[in-house]
Amino acid sequence: MKLFRISSLLLTLCLVSCNSQKEEGEPVEAEAQYQLGLKYLGKKYSPGNGAPENPAEAEKWLRKAAEQGHARAQSDLGIYYFFGGPEDEAEGVKWLRMAAEQGEASGQAYLGNCYSMGIGVPQDSTEAVKWLQKSAEQGDAHGQNWLGSCYLGGEGVPKDEAEAVKWYRKAAEQGDAGGQYNLGSCYAKGEGVPQDDVTAYMWRHLAGARGGPYSGDWADDLTSLMTEEEIAEAQKLSREWLEKHAK
Repeated sequence: MKLFRISSLLLTLCLVSCNSQKEEGEPVEAEAQYQLGLKYLGKKYSPGNGAPENPAEAEKWLRKAAEQGHARAQSDLGIYYFFGGPEDEAEGVKWLRMAAEQGEASGQAYLGNCYSMGIGVPQDSTEAVKWLQKSAEQGDAHGQNWLGSCYLGGEGVPKDEAEAVKWYRKAAEQGDAGGQYNLGSCYAKGEGVPQDDVTAYMWRHLAGARGGPYSGDWADDLTSLMTEEEIAEAQKLSREWLEKHAK
């Protein structure tokens, strides 16, 4: 009888502990499901660059975690519906919004980009800036880059080239290829910064080195304007930046 009572007490304490753990943070089960979803996405997968290793299993486990309120799983599941599995803009936006409303920076960035581009939602530059600003202020590199483009184009905010450069630079310094390319373009055109072909080449060279959409003719409009010494200097600056930021 005593053994039964002790076992019952231990079970009660366990249930109380588990319940309080679920109330204080994300369920352990949801995190495990999220990690399993990431495993099935695979190390080579990234949005817009590389396919998931096992799309069906990735979707299944991300959804299980997302349905429990796991914000990062919601964000990654939303992104998956644009770049990973069968494209479903409405489903993608649904999960991105859930993540964004929980304050998840990546979800805010991609939701903002959806509003900026009119993908899955009516195009709305003001709404785009609202979400991109939230994301950028949390340090999300995609959000910073896309917010920079809003300022450069005067979309949802007054045109402000200096502010665009500020956000592009924040993204570029984190190694974001889009931010690096756009910052380089600002230097090439003298938008928000003094015109400087060497610095422009350096940032575009870094973007091109990361592969993806910036690996093509990233410097064609610069090399014809530069001397061999200037190109060598730009390449030296690129190497120094990579050495400084090597992980």
